Amino acid sequence: MGSPSSAKLVNVALEERAHRIRRLAVRLGEVQGQGYVGQALGFSDVLAVTYFHALIYKPDDPDWEGRDRLYLSMGHYAIALYAAMIEAGILPEDELETYGADGSRMPMSGMAACTPGMEITGGSLGHGLGIAVGAALGLKRKRSSSFVYNMLSDGELGEGSTWEAAMSAAHHKLDNLIAIVDFNNQQADGPSRQMLCSEPLDAKFEAFGWHVQRIDGNDIGHLVEAFDRARACAEARPRVIICDTIMCKGVPFLEQRDKAHFIRVEPHEWELALAALDEGRPR
Repeated sequence: MGSPSSAKLVNVALEERAHRIRRLAVRLGEVQGQGYVGQALGFSDVLAVTYFHALIYKPDDPDWEGRDRLYLSMGHYAIALYAAMIEAGILPEDELETYGADGSRMPMSGMAACTPGMEITGGSLGHGLGIAVGAALGLKRKRSSSFVYNMLSDGELGEGSTWEAAMSAAHHKLDNLIAIVDFNNQQADGPSRQMLCSEPLDAKFEAFGWHVQRIDGNDIGHLVEAFDRARACAEARPRVIICDTIMCKGVPFLEQRDKAHFIRVEPHEWELALAALDEGRPR
């Protein structure tokens, strides 16, 4: 166990990573003038802890067999993952200006065939957890110690295939599977709880046989502890971390928008967004 002071230093370093991921996401959004920037801003703390605390990988060898697998089920969050992968050194920052362009390695929706480190092609929601279950089973048969992380959204919980996969994961005792749910209570048609409410979500996962944690997904300290507990859990069952996040976190004038599922802002507002992030930068 590290000392409280060392843990604080780790958290400060991760907060700085999250800040840089947010800035990169805004810069990516500015290239196209629009995009799923709200999700990226809200999810940046989770990605910072994932890439710089929990995930085992080699930036210069994304296909390394000993890596942990990270599956982005919600392909429209690709802008968030690109920002994290640029920060992690998997993608070069000088490719940022190609985002969403023809022939780019960073298409607007995540595609495994295009992007190093993008493990699956996401998009049609409800597929990611099932793919992750298969991967976790395969790794167990190889006697691998690697983990499979599956990132999915709260809107995706309305897909029946997600719950079939959740039931299957518990049946097979997949203790190498960690699901991460971004619960920002927002989807294309409105608030998730009003579209098809999945609450009480933690109780549902518990009923399906999962080890469950529900935390503030914008609190670095809580995230570090939750990831550590998920990996260290000795129970032979899958784990889920439900992360309650704020859409557009760190940019107050965007946080206040009723609908932020797909962001469009005026050209001058991108600079205002970067300035707001820098104003709230960890000190």
